[in-house]
Amino acid sequence: MPRLPNEVRTHLDKARESALLAVETYNRPGTRFRSGGFVVLMCIAWTALFHAISFKRKVKPFYRKETNRRHFKLIDGDRKAWELMTCLQQFYGASSPPERANIEFFISLRNKIEHRSMPALDLSIFGECQALLFNFEDLLLKEFGDRYALNESLSLALQFSCLRNEKQDAAVRNLHKQIAKNVVRYVNDFRTGLSSDVLGDPRFSYKMFLIPKPANQQRSADFAVEFVKFDYSKPDEMEKYERIVSLIKPSTATVGIPGPIAGAASGVPLNIRVVNDPNAPAFASLDFDRTHPYRGMDLLAIVNRRLPEGARSINSHDLLAVRRVHQVESKASFYHKGKFSSPQYSDAFADWLLGEYSKDNEFFAHARSRYKEAN
Repeated sequence: MPRLPNEVRTHLDKARESALLAVETYNRPGTRFRSGGFVVLMCIAWTALFHAISFKRKVKPFYRKETNRRHFKLIDGDRKAWELMTCLQQFYGASSPPERANIEFFISLRNKIEHRSMPALDLSIFGECQALLFNFEDLLLKEFGDRYALNESLSLALQFSCLRNEKQDAAVRNLHKQIAKNVVRYVNDFRTGLSSDVLGDPRFSYKMFLIPKPANQQRSADFAVEFVKFDYSKPDEMEKYERIVSLIKPSTATVGIPGPIAGAASGVPLNIRVVNDPNAPAFASLDFDRTHPYRGMDLLAIVNRRLPEGARSINSHDLLAVRRVHQVESKASFYHKGKFSSPQYSDAFADWLLGEYSKDNEFFAHARSRYKEAN
């Protein structure tokens, strides 16, 4: 392998050291600034990695003067380097993969929490933190090869208990519920603004189950912990993972059974008869506050935020026109209206609206026109 230029190697070493220090900070027992320290150090690691990639590609990652593009801007005599957000713009351009959304999530979060102790966030953003580290490792290997991998230097953090129940998690959240509510609001708002595809992608947030692994021969030199990488291009493998997830889901989940009422598993309301037979299939009632979490104004805010730059914002009249023209009120996966409450909408409906607009920029205008004609 050819020797890396000094500038590349210097920034690459900084990136790797910052990432390792971030993991050490996160896994250190008793650390109260766990997520905050991890986020700040990983942002430094990502910035250094992008700088190393730029130098490898013969691009100098510094801001140039507007008056003379041949010269760089200076701060205290040093060239002003690209911040992480600029690095993302330069590296990804117009594309928006889940990895980019994951880093953007942490850039704003870093600005909010880097001077505060935020232990309440540890539970809620673990998936995003794990994805941030895995994505870093993937790009590091892709650009510089196995020689610079971090996996030989890392280990899975030991757990003090094999089970942490919902009451314990709730107690931790309650203890810190008064800490920087605006930070928690930012986390929720950022996730709400993402498409369901990005939100569910492990490159944005890596969710996992820890399942004890049985060993046929306890004395064999077998790995005690193995990471199984998802590959969406292999549907047969993905089906196996779905079976595992189905086996370990909480027992309160809706149960689908063969036959004409199997649609229960998809979230469509069903008419069922209550019996006292203990062997009868169990069904849980749907929580529409979870499946359809948005009121009209909430939905409009989400859709308008995700519309392309320059697009006309939609309003409540547009929403009413689309509902009536496209018979949305008959689609249970999009719409719910309780007897004594206002309409509620799902993430799937928001995604559908944006998808229809991407196919036809006059989608909302056509809906308004057809609604006016019908009335």
